[in-house]
Amino acid sequence: MAARRSKFDHRIRQCGRRVSIWRPTALRLRSLVRSVFISYIALGVTLYILRGPRGPGPVRVLALAASVAAVGVVLRPLLAGFAALLGRFGALAFGFISQAVILDVAVDLAPNAGVHGLGEIVLVSWVTAALAAIVNWALDAGNEDDFQEDLLYRAVRVAHRRPGDSPVKPDRGGLLILQLDGVGEDLLRQAMSAGTAPTLASWLRSEAHVLRRWHTGLPATTPAGQSVLLHGNETEIPAFRWWEKETGRLLVVNHPPDATELQHRLSDGYGLLADGGVSVSNLFSGDAPTTLLTMSDAHLPSRSSGYRSFVTDGTGLVRSVVVAGGQVITELYQGRRQKHHHVEPRVRRGLVFALQRAVTTALLRDLSVALVADQIARAAPVIYVDWTDYDEVAHHAGPSRVESMRALEGLDRLVGFFADVVRATGSQYEIVVLSDHGQAQGATFRQRSGMTLHDLVESLTEGQGAAGAHGVSGDRGPAERWSSVNLVLSGVARSRAMTARAIRALMRVGTRGAESSTSTGHGAPAGKQAPVVAASGSLAHIYLPALPGRAVRDVIDSRYPDLITGLAAHPDIGAVIVRSSVAGSLVVLGGDGWRALSPEGATGGEGIDPLATYGPQAAADVRSLDGRRHVGDIVVLGAFDPGTGEVAAFEELVGSHGGLGGAQTEALLLHPATWSVPSSPLNGLDVHQLLRAHLVPTGTEEMR
Repeated sequence: MAARRSKFDHRIRQCGRRVSIWRPTALRLRSLVRSVFISYIALGVTLYILRGPRGPGPVRVLALAASVAAVGVVLRPLLAGFAALLGRFGALAFGFISQAVILDVAVDLAPNAGVHGLGEIVLVSWVTAALAAIVNWALDAGNEDDFQEDLLYRAVRVAHRRPGDSPVKPDRGGLLILQLDGVGEDLLRQAMSAGTAPTLASWLRSEAHVLRRWHTGLPATTPAGQSVLLHGNETEIPAFRWWEKETGRLLVVNHPPDATELQHRLSDGYGLLADGGVSVSNLFSGDAPTTLLTMSDAHLPSRSSGYRSFVTDGTGLVRSVVVAGGQVITELYQGRRQKHHHVEPRVRRGLVFALQRAVTTALLRDLSVALVADQIARAAPVIYVDWTDYDEVAHHAGPSRVESMRALEGLDRLVGFFADVVRATGSQYEIVVLSDHGQAQGATFRQRSGMTLHDLVESLTEGQGAAGAHGVSGDRGPAERWSSVNLVLSGVARSRAMTARAIRALMRVGTRGAESSTSTGHGAPAGKQAPVVAASGSLAHIYLPALPGRAVRDVIDSRYPDLITGLAAHPDIGAVIVRSSVAGSLVVLGGDGWRALSPEGATGGEGIDPLATYGPQAAADVRSLDGRRHVGDIVVLGAFDPGTGEVAAFEELVGSHGGLGGAQTEALLLHPATWSVPSSPLNGLDVHQLLRAHLVPTGTEEMR
């Protein structure tokens, strides 16, 4: 009881702080004038739709618009403060009704407004808010400037009120790490030359920052990238999804329960963010004490003032919902345009991906922006945030296609906005921009061969192996498709607020739908001994449950005599990797030759080296992958054409990553020019250690 009272008292104090932050300024006055104008247009259109010519005239609509704006000025700080009392999901639910509360009060103040009844007030408030957001979007390219201007104002107010013993000292500074998911170093240089990334280009031209590349190796995935960048771990993650023979389970990193389990495996208490850091929109926490929208600790960040402001302010949640709707329309149009113009290679871009894109690049993106701006204002010693906009679009559109480059252009503007927040709040953050991998383009394995890798493995093992074994287990859909949906649903599921319980049953149905689209189950049926295929872009692990441990080639051939040779002979498979009977050695097979790899290097072969097309680092990358846990009995790489730079992905993605070939293994690092960085090639552990070395000036204790 005492604990509950203490928690409620804490929320009361938060409520008071939210109300006390608001102050009238010239910026607010300008925003108020604009709000009246936009509200006048939106209300007029809404009431005309509902009432027709019998609706209120222009003067009464103007009076109502002015009343709405005035009431909003008074009530929004109070509503934002009250939202702090409602818990995790309650604040989000309250954000949806706050528009109606403001309109209800405004209707009472404006005579003959022409709006009657609670139902009509709710309808008019949301239609008006949606139309206003659309008008704003048309006036200033999505209303991003107005949204960010409001966040900047809030950040300045919070920063001016923070205590004098803030972790970020004026003479020491903090570290703001912005991850541009999936953006390769070569692609960023191309964007800079094309004028698509003017902010980052200006940093290079002014010699304030230096752009370097770092080599991801295998696997070139976000889980592997963040495990080394945030935790310095290079061995735990073999792909985006994989089978564990010990437990008989398929792990998929964007399933929150799996991410939570992996977090425990990665954590030693001394991750990159352990000393006062903040993790935003990542897969793993880096041992940060504050985790916001992080998959391994999926919950709605209702305790954050940035979250409460976002869901209760009309320039936040309402705008994002409208922008999300626009993203759905945009995605459907862009997909149809690709098909109409016969753009190749391409994949089907339907409503499911359009909705996923809307959640990722509008709702969660805007919320993440609000959360990061708030944390900068509160002077967190180190902030690490992952922006998935480009990666999400490039998977389905292609890495260098127009819509993907527009997503990158938006991220460049976002970097500039955070630089403005740092300057305006008087913080001394050093800003680092990096990525976790690149992407490579190409027609998929199914498009090239007319079958999936699952189908091929099934045909090569049919009638072989244990009695009664049939079919192939494993995911068949793109692994990353439901990341944002899984995060939101898990956040609702973990909420203890009463408002969240009402949708638990519906959420469970949605979760089952998401799971069925990304996984055929976290384990094969009891007693099933059929192969398991786990694909991650152009990399695939094939597991043979009928064979104990990590099987060697001789054992595999004795049980499945056609499998290895059949895979190696397929024209859309570039390399097949298996363990040799010689301890620690590998055999890499291709259609025209093979190569043996020992721990010391190459030990022989015959014909054409299958790894030659993948570049000089391929052999070292394969050896490194072999040292990770839970590697498949057989590892398969999609074919790579150096002439076109295209790879064959085992998922239905035109832009992919995970394996070798093209730019997918070449990530970027943009660091302050004052840093001392070795000129030798960098890997993930080098970048982790470099970031850790620059945590010391922030005032954090040097970590072990």
